[in-house]
Amino acid sequence: MNFNLIEEEGFKYIETGGDGTPIVLLHGLFGALSNFESLVDHFSHKHNVVIPILPIYEMPIFQVSVSGLVEFLEKFVEHKGYDKVHLLGNSLGGHVGLLYAIGNPEHIASITLTGSSGLYESAFGSAFPKRGDYEYIKTKTAATFYDPATASKELVDEVFSIVNDRGKAIRVVATAKSAVRHNLGDKLHKIKAPTLLIWGMQDIVTPPFVGEKFHELIEDSRLHMLDQCGHAPMMEKPEEFNVLLDAFLDEVEGK
Repeated sequence: MNFNLIEEEGFKYIETGGDGTPIVLLHGLFGALSNFESLVDHFSHKHNVVIPILPIYEMPIFQVSVSGLVEFLEKFVEHKGYDKVHLLGNSLGGHVGLLYAIGNPEHIASITLTGSSGLYESAFGSAFPKRGDYEYIKTKTAATFYDPATASKELVDEVFSIVNDRGKAIRVVATAKSAVRHNLGDKLHKIKAPTLLIWGMQDIVTPPFVGEKFHELIEDSRLHMLDQCGHAPMMEKPEEFNVLLDAFLDEVEGK
């Protein structure tokens, strides 16, 4: 993935360019651009792939919330002048995407959720990990994947640095608590856009029953479960993920 990070008017993002409806990728609480590397490499040849960096760690503390991130996304889409977008969100990114879609249905071509929060999620448990405990962070990060080796040293180091930065740690906790408060169980009937659900069968953060519940509550949805896969299917099962997303986008766009 060799695309420059664009910084303009308070936004940081990458954009591959190209015609057609943009695919906007929304990362999770500890997410990074590298989470979507396979997606960008696969889809940038025929779609405009866009990854905005959600300002989880830059927002004023009194604005830190899921609602604050939705407002950011609204401003970003307006700034870019997109008419409709294909939204794809992992974990917290899916939660933000759903709330955006409920409030801005006219801008939604489709929704793809993978390991999305919004109904139930379990991350670090009831207490935030104490600073300096690298092995604990390494173990917890690896546990989000079926194959612990997926948790590269680069990824563990990034999570560790967030935990050990007081300002970032406070914002992580505030965002996570906000996500729990914004349960979407009574709102998902408002989603009318075609929705693709891709779930890891060994996801311990948003277990398979969460994907099944999203499928039950979102009218025009289809659910795919991937075996030997945890909380980030686009990282652990990139080939299968891309095939499913390719077929879905072709279906939505009538190809």
